[in-house]
Amino acid sequence: MSGPPGSGKTMLARSLSSILPTMILAEALEVTKIYSVSGLLSQDTPLISQRPFRSPHYTISHAGLVGGGHWPRPGEISLSHRGVLFLDEFPEFGHIALESLRQPVEDKVVTISRAQGSVTFPANFMLVAAMNPCPCGYYGDPVKECKCSTSEISRYQKRISGPLLDRIDIFIEVPRVEYEKLTDDTLGESSGKVRTRIEASRQIQQRRFEGTKLTCNTEMTPIEVKEFCQIEPPAQSLLRTAMKQLHFTARAFHRILKLARTIADLDGANIIKANHLAEALQYRQRS
Repeated sequence: MSGPPGSGKTMLARSLSSILPTMILAEALEVTKIYSVSGLLSQDTPLISQRPFRSPHYTISHAGLVGGGHWPRPGEISLSHRGVLFLDEFPEFGHIALESLRQPVEDKVVTISRAQGSVTFPANFMLVAAMNPCPCGYYGDPVKECKCSTSEISRYQKRISGPLLDRIDIFIEVPRVEYEKLTDDTLGESSGKVRTRIEASRQIQQRRFEGTKLTCNTEMTPIEVKEFCQIEPPAQSLLRTAMKQLHFTARAFHRILKLARTIADLDGANIIKANHLAEALQYRQRS
């Protein structure tokens, strides 16, 4: 999420926990084991049933984020397993820390090697990041003028590497909230209603992957993508055009299809239609 300060990026990220589907028993056991190994399991809570939400500060060390130590312990990416890892002020994180996210985001595990041997921790988390569009935070804002030079904006945005950005599925611009919306008495859709739709979508995915080790669409490999992400002819034409014009990588191609499959599941559709694919495409990073 990118937008000016105070536009609600952090609030949106923290609200994710209220709409995520309930953990099944196998997921709850995985999370509980990680917190038990880390010494963070409360005696009053023998089984963790709520999805984790971790929000480390950007001054966190590489070992704190990935895990490490003389006797390797899980880091924040493993503590957010089956939950959300929220990185606020994304470009402010150290370069090594950001680049270390690339392998866990792709492989869903993190391996820490030491002289005594190596340890592999699970790291199947949802990465959510928020940033300002420039150092002062107001580049592109229609109300407040940006004070940054073009070179400062470029340097700031280039702190996040292309390979890491290629692993992010959804890019959202969060504009400033106008006075009229802040004072409007109209209530939006409740988290409960949104969660009901997401639970229904997750049940579809669980039936789809019954008999496999997969639990949701994001875990599909290219083999499962080819099997389960069938798209109608108009959507195929749209995808072909987007691949040629926007120069997507093979990784982006599969991620777009997995996202479109999830959008179709939320819509209750058996096949990916053109509108599902168009929505997935418009979430990709723009220049």
